[in-house]
Amino acid sequence: MKSSSFFIDVDSFCRCKKGQPACGDFFLSKRFPNEGRLVATLSDGLGSGVKANILAIMTATMATRFISAERDVVHSAETIMDALPVCAVRKISYSTFSIVDCYDSGSATVVEEGNPEFLFLRDGKEVELEKEFLVSSKYPDRKMKVAKFQLQVGDRIVLCSDGVTQAGLGSELWKLGWRRKGLLQYVLNEIHADPNVSSRALSRKIVDEATRKEPGVVANDDISAAVFYFRKPRKLLFWTGPPFSSDRDREIAERFANFPGKKAISGGTTANIAARELRREITMKPREKFARSSVPLASRMEGVDLITEGVLTLAKTIEYLSDDARPSTSDAASELADMFLDADEIEAMVGTKINEAHFDPSLPTRLDFRRNLIDKLAKTLREKYLKSVNVVYI
Repeated sequence: MKSSSFFIDVDSFCRCKKGQPACGDFFLSKRFPNEGRLVATLSDGLGSGVKANILAIMTATMATRFISAERDVVHSAETIMDALPVCAVRKISYSTFSIVDCYDSGSATVVEEGNPEFLFLRDGKEVELEKEFLVSSKYPDRKMKVAKFQLQVGDRIVLCSDGVTQAGLGSELWKLGWRRKGLLQYVLNEIHADPNVSSRALSRKIVDEATRKEPGVVANDDISAAVFYFRKPRKLLFWTGPPFSSDRDREIAERFANFPGKKAISGGTTANIAARELRREITMKPREKFARSSVPLASRMEGVDLITEGVLTLAKTIEYLSDDARPSTSDAASELADMFLDADEIEAMVGTKINEAHFDPSLPTRLDFRRNLIDKLAKTLREKYLKSVNVVYI
């Protein structure tokens, strides 16, 4: 698996306007692993509800595609505006956008039109950047701002829709809204409290805090935030299933123990191999923590961050990741899901020794239950969560 000293941790969170069936904001990100590149767009459609949602999706999709193909920014914006449907009331096609185009090398470009100005944070403070203004002769009222700069490890970019900066607008406490200044101070305070806060956590914190500014603590507009955190990659080694040949037990166990990152084991037989070869003891986690869960209990071992039961827990973990569904109380599967979400580069060592409890001799080896689960897990992590996943069969 290709490893980089520089990782782009990106995530977003959107809250739909109260009473609307769809969010009028939309965030889209796409990685290009062969180029070490990520392109992402946050778009805010005119108004709210289904029509705004369609506008935002169209804008984000086209913007991401055009920028990825390195098309001219002004021409791309004109094409987007030509394609958008026209509002019957205001007689305009309108959807604001913020586009981030960045590379593992640290090169970054941000293009903005209509959205609140993005935050660029370094060493606990905002850094002001030079910006170029681009104007379309076809749409002279639409002025785009372009910033090009070089990133450093630890930098963050924060995008948001006006539902964040205008949160609480007109209320007694926030007559002029939360504003960009309030957002900036809040984000800096959160980073000071937790310098390693993930993009996933920070984007949710921003939207939650903006919602708290609203009368009745409900979203009176679509509220969205996206965060980019440029940091060293977080690595995870996941081991499930015994090696095809027991002669490799010691080799695999030592490889697992020496891995420079977090480590998880799924499966009792696998855990017993690790315990035997590494001469470590397995103990159960307290039962009361998982009393209401149907998922088997997790275990502990020195040098291993999490040990779970095998296929049942793995299947439930995939369910949590696929459906964004979580139990009311934590269980072993939700802990494993969190480990996958917190990691950037995931290596899975999958044993190929046949487990008679999960294998039907009448079916091809490819249909081995564990392999099917791993295939689904890897696909979900790559496509839904943009994780770098490398599966090694042992």
